[in-house]
Amino acid sequence: EETISTRELHHTRGMDRTSIIMDGKFASINRPTAGARTLRELPRGEHEIQLYSLGTPNGVKVTILLEELGVEYDAWFINILEQDQFTSGFVAMNPNSKIPAMLDYDAGSTKLEGATKDLGDDPIRVFESGSILVYLAEKYDRFLPKDIRNRAEVMNWVMFQMGSAPFIGGGFGHFYAYAPVNVEYAINRYSMETKRLLDVLDQHLNGHDYMVGGELTIADMALWPWVRALAIDVYPNCSKFLQVESYHHLMKWYNFLAGRKGFQRGVRVNGYKADAIRERHSKDDFSPDDY
Repeated sequence: EETISTRELHHTRGMDRTSIIMDGKFASINRPTAGARTLRELPRGEHEIQLYSLGTPNGVKVTILLEELGVEYDAWFINILEQDQFTSGFVAMNPNSKIPAMLDYDAGSTKLEGATKDLGDDPIRVFESGSILVYLAEKYDRFLPKDIRNRAEVMNWVMFQMGSAPFIGGGFGHFYAYAPVNVEYAINRYSMETKRLLDVLDQHLNGHDYMVGGELTIADMALWPWVRALAIDVYPNCSKFLQVESYHHLMKWYNFLAGRKGFQRGVRVNGYKADAIRERHSKDDFSPDDY
């Protein structure tokens, strides 16, 4: 593995961006520059769908969908603390160096101005978890309603989740659990916003089993992993701190979906716990009882 030189990495563009110093758990990976830090190609398995991810809430969204779809795929473990997301292969797939990211080698063809255009052998890259959810739902024609009203409502909630996640993870989670200094104002600010977001969901789910239209959709899959993160104390004791159990309609929905086999398998793929499937390459990676 070849390391890209410091000169190549830190082109200054008018300021010394290397002078920014960060502390805390993720200090070793945070820099004010984008791009590859090492030269290494991505591994590739035998299936059309190649997922490069980690068992975080954003990663789990996609593995839940893939398991619910029942399609074959390869899921490769991206260790962000070892900076796998900054290899040249990963950056070529996602220039923002965030998981999850995906390559679809079944590019096929598309209709363009009435004519069929061959997309060739190059894979389609898809990054950002919400984009991957929509892409897969459209590709396999499941979990995204066809009628315009419910489809728009699903997209509303997927975009709500994408816009809200930074307040929960990068805001509340960071200052509550990871910041090297205690900033009471930041903890209070993001705790309040996280609780408000939970209340939005709690009120919406009053009388509903699913987010939209009485059926499972990618809206549920986008939101559930983030609720799970708070419910299972991904940030130590955060469920009690945020009074997560007090959101009764939300918890009913959360527990209902937690009983689905596809969700149970999805949270294990690229995960951290003892029962994790660190890398998933076949349905046989799970036992028959998992289905």
